[in-house]
Amino acid sequence: MVTKGIWFSRSQSVYGGCFCIFYPNFDIIISMKIVSGTYGGRPLKTLEGKTTRPTSDKVRGAMFNMIGPYFDGGRVLDLYAGSGGLSIEAVSRGMEQAVLVEKDRRAQGIIASNIQMTKEVSKFQLLKMEAERALEQVNGPFDLVFLDPPYAKEQIVADIEKMAERNLFSEEIMVVCETDKSVELPEEIACLGIWKEKIYGISKVTVYVR
Repeated sequence: MVTKGIWFSRSQSVYGGCFCIFYPNFDIIISMKIVSGTYGGRPLKTLEGKTTRPTSDKVRGAMFNMIGPYFDGGRVLDLYAGSGGLSIEAVSRGMEQAVLVEKDRRAQGIIASNIQMTKEVSKFQLLKMEAERALEQVNGPFDLVFLDPPYAKEQIVADIEKMAERNLFSEEIMVVCETDKSVELPEEIACLGIWKEKIYGISKVTVYVR
């Protein structure tokens, strides 16, 4: 049964064929999936709203092809987690542990649901707080970091500098930044430099390493 005021649509141009539920005056709940690995094919809930911007299945798959596509252990930090899709995908592909940081309460609920979907909740830690506060509390080292913040350029620079200051990076660190394609990030930030950079539709993915 479809509740009055709710309608359904497939939007391949925006969401890559994902099934979307549109609630008037609310966020859009989008049904995506884990692309590959242990959890491959399992449904992944996410939100599209003023405070979150989901990474499509297509971009997520391409992103992991850039940096993996699979891993032999390691720890991942997802600093602006949104739905948690990137860090859950990373654990699906071999990372051992993920720390997810998210301040938005609605997104926190989506993350909790997605973590339950994995049936391996002990591999995930959700920190319900601002990224700045989290960077003062978390302990490294991390092997993989995802950054997709608002006001991308300035915040990415500040976050990487803070993580370097606190020695949160492993020797094999990869910091993956997702921004609008128009954003130009510095060639070097703190102890890291750009290794790979690629545009996918309206998004740009930039990978920093030591």
